[in-house]
Parts: sequence; structure tokens; C-alpha cells
Amino acid sequence: MKILFLFIDGVGLREAAADNPVNPEVCPTLCRLISQHGKPIDACLSVEGLPQSATGQATMFTGMNASVFMGRHCEGYPGPSLRAAIEKNNLFLQLRARGKRVKFADAYLVDSAEELAARRFKSVTTVMALTTPDVLSFTDDLVDDLAVMQDLTRDTIQDRYPDIPLVTPEDAAAHLFELARVHDFTLYEFFQTDVAGHSLDYGRACAVLRLYDAFLAPLVRFSQAAGITLVMTADHGNVEDMQARGHTCNPVPFIACGPHEQELRDSVSSLVDVTPAVLKFL
Repeated sequence: MKILFLFIDGVGLREAAADNPVNPEVCPTLCRLISQHGKPIDACLSVEGLPQSATGQATMFTGMNASVFMGRHCEGYPGPSLRAAIEKNNLFLQLRARGKRVKFADAYLVDSAEELAARRFKSVTTVMALTTPDVLSFTDDLVDDLAVMQDLTRDTIQDRYPDIPLVTPEDAAAHLFELARVHDFTLYEFFQTDVAGHSLDYGRACAVLRLYDAFLAPLVRFSQAAGITLVMTADHGNVEDMQARGHTCNPVPFIACGPHEQELRDSVSSLVDVTPAVLKFL
């Protein structure tokens, strides 16, 4: 069994509303997956306040309730205590201990893991990937279409890297699928949805979701044809409520589409369950 894990940042579940761009007119493939292959799961983690990225992602990728561990929801980049917990135990480490082939598909525009490790601020996924640095993808990988940019099309890097050609969302899907074909577990992180949610710009949110849907549609077809299980979830809500600048307490979708999808969905009721479910089925 192979799993292609799509981490989509800041997408919660909310009833249809004029200020909710997560709807079938904007992102039909995503909404179909939510309806037919998804379920709502908890992202609040039994801690008061709005869920945040550092603790939500740490919970998702370790199986530890990071908000309870920290005594609060922590936003942005993980601090020393949370980083240490991620470095000690995370999904990549556990999969590698089982002999699985693992890939983090997002391209870092650096030349080495050492250069990446020297950065002061690191996301949860970066901290996790640095514990198994051979899973990382760098500038040369992106040029060779062996990685995917966090914005899918590489548009946001054209001012700094004009020699790296633009690609379509469909191209990005094909590049990611080729990685998923040769690895047991492949992770791709997309955070433009969270950025758009914070902007309070409904048009921008719709544009980002349409872009992601154009990538998602062929990726679902490729994965289903190859028998790869597509898993998707989010760390917290945000873009589904364009009246709120911050995050939301809404549940987030947990989607599993492919072999063992029902068993996977039945195993997950909150972000705490995501890593144990993946380990169970790999």
C-alpha cells in the first residue's frame, strides 16, 4: 500500500454561506472528496482558544496532543520545547524505522539540508523532515521536476528565480504522482489556502482554491488508477469563513480515497489519530 498525503493548510468545514469559498462552484473536486470520501475531525484538541499551526501540525505528524503538551495552542513556528518533541518522534522517523520509502515533495530553494537547518525559523514539516534529511527536495530537484513548489505553479518565485520555468497545476500533479509511484509515503504541503484566509479577500481565496482544484482533479485520477491511497487533512479552519481574519474552531476534513479508505477514515476522529492511522495501514 502507498499513501500520498496532502496537507492543505487552513481549510475547515462549515455550512454553505456567501462568505464560504469552499463550495462546489469554486472547488468541485475538493468538495466531492469531502462529500464522498471524507469526514469531519476535531482540530481543537480539548484546549481553549483558536487552533494554531504549530501545535496542530505537530499533533498531526506525531500523534501527540501538542496543544495539551504545551498547555495552549501555539501559532506559527514551533519553539524549542515543541521542536524537541517533534525531533524525538514524528511520522517520518517512524516510517523510516519500518523500512518505508518516504518523500517530502515540497521544494526548498536551498542546496543542502545543512543550509536549511541553519535557518532560524522552521515550520513543523521542516523540523520533521530534517530528522530524516534524505526525504528533502531542493532547488535542483525542482528544476528537474522531481519536486513541487508550495504554490504549485512556481509563480511566487519568478522574481527571484526567473530561470525556473512556470508549470501548470496539472503539471504539478503529474510531478507529484511520479514521486508517489516510487515511494511508500509521499507528503505535499500547500499553505496558500491559509494565507488567502487571513487576507479576508474572497476573490483571492476563490482563486487559490480553484488553482488547487485544478491540481487535485488529475491527481485523484492518477492515484486511483495506480491504486495509491490519497489522504488529505488540514491543521485548522480558516479559509471557509472569510469574515474572520483568524483561524476557526470548525472541524477539518479528513479524506481517504483509495485502498483501505473506509478503515482509515474509521480510525481518525481528531488530528491526534492521523499519524497512528497512517502507521497502522503502512
